[in-house]
This record gives sequence, structure tokens and C-alpha cells, in this order.
Amino acid sequence: MAGHSKWHNIQRRKGKQDALRGQLFTKLSRDIYRAAKEGGGNPETNPRLKAAIERARENNLPMDNIQRTIAKATGTLQGVTYEEVVYEGYGPGGVAVMLDIVTDNRNRTAAEIRHIFNRRGGSLGESGCVSWMFQRIGLITIPKAKCPFSADELLEKAVEAGADDLREDGEMYEVVTAPESFTAVRDALEALGLPLEDAELTYEPKTTVPLAGEAVDRVLDLIEALEAHDDVQNVYANFEVSEADAV
Repeated sequence: MAGHSKWHNIQRRKGKQDALRGQLFTKLSRDIYRAAKEGGGNPETNPRLKAAIERARENNLPMDNIQRTIAKATGTLQGVTYEEVVYEGYGPGGVAVMLDIVTDNRNRTAAEIRHIFNRRGGSLGESGCVSWMFQRIGLITIPKAKCPFSADELLEKAVEAGADDLREDGEMYEVVTAPESFTAVRDALEALGLPLEDAELTYEPKTTVPLAGEAVDRVLDLIEALEAHDDVQNVYANFEVSEADAV
């Protein structure tokens, strides 16, 4: 199980679920951010944003949070200028970590992120120190139980739309695309009526660092602390956990 995953299985090891309020709000906010960044901040002309806002409201995400997230994505918050940066560093055991950051104060955010790394046995590095260990891909996940097609049929349809590969990960199909093909493939799969669990541009590690036992908990503590920071949009890492340690 590679560290680029959403931590679903290994979170269970620590007794945590996405239904936990803080983690759920974070995920909903990131969905809104991605939708607004790609299609604009008006839900009436951006159906993806409208759907993300509806999901957020159904789960009681405060409207102030929603509006602030849209403002971050579109750069429309008065008196505040947000910039997107990538931070890189190392976690315990030499695990490579990359962060997508949106901040209105790079110095403040850098100091806070460095503090999180240092307190948990890691270190914030220079730009480029670990990015070469990752590749950019599009990743679309579809629950097997809700997919009307067999794996072979789904692969055929995905490749016809421009995808590179289809993988199976537990209860999910993963459609892999090149970054430039991501939007076209996602839209084609949606047009087929497929229930997409998630669809995003992400970083996938080229190689992974195997972890076991206490090292898993130490790295997860770092990852979870980073994900909880308001300016962090996504966390990527190159560790791998055995199935025995993931349950």
C-alpha cells in the first residue's frame, strides 16, 4: 500500500474514519477548492462546485468555511492575496513528503510547517529535494460495487477516453491518466453515469520506502498533523505499509 493513497486502510489501524468531523470538513473543503479553482467560483455556472457545496452543506460545513475556500481558490478575498506553493521535506525513516500549499503569508506558513516536521521527527527541505521522486498523474477512483462494467469493459472505455491504465485497489477501480488527459477522461466516465468516488490530479511516488510497526505510527502522526493545517491542500508521501500493518 503506497503512501500516495488516501490512507483509508491505514487510518483504520489508528481507529479513525473519514466521518470524524475534522477530517470530513477538510475533505469537503478540498473538493470545493478544486472545483472552484478549475471552473470558477460561481456555482450557477460551475456544476462541479455546486455539487461540492451541496455535499458540504449536507454535512454541516459552515457557510463561512465554504466562502473562504472559494475565495482562496479564485483569489477574490478582498485585501488578501493567496499564492500556491509546494513544500518538500522528509519524514521519519527518510520518507519523502510533498505538500500542496495555498497561503496568504508564505513566511508564516513555512514556519508552522517546519515546526510540524521538527516535532515529529522530520525536516522541511529545500525546493526540489524530493519532487524528483514523484510523478504527476490523474487518478479517478470508482467503487467496484457500484460500477456496471467488468474490469475489462471499464479498461476499454477508459482507454478509449484517453486513460493510460486501470488498476484495482481493494474495493476500488483506479483509472490512471496523464495530467493533460485527466479532464477529458473524467468527463467521459461521468457521461457514462459512473459513480466517481474521487477524481484529482495527484503525485504518485516512483519508488516507495517500506515501513512497519512503530515507524508507521510515526509517519502517520506527521501526515495527519500536516493534513490538519489550514493552508495544506494535499499531502503526498512515498512510504509503503504491509497489509499486516495496515489493518
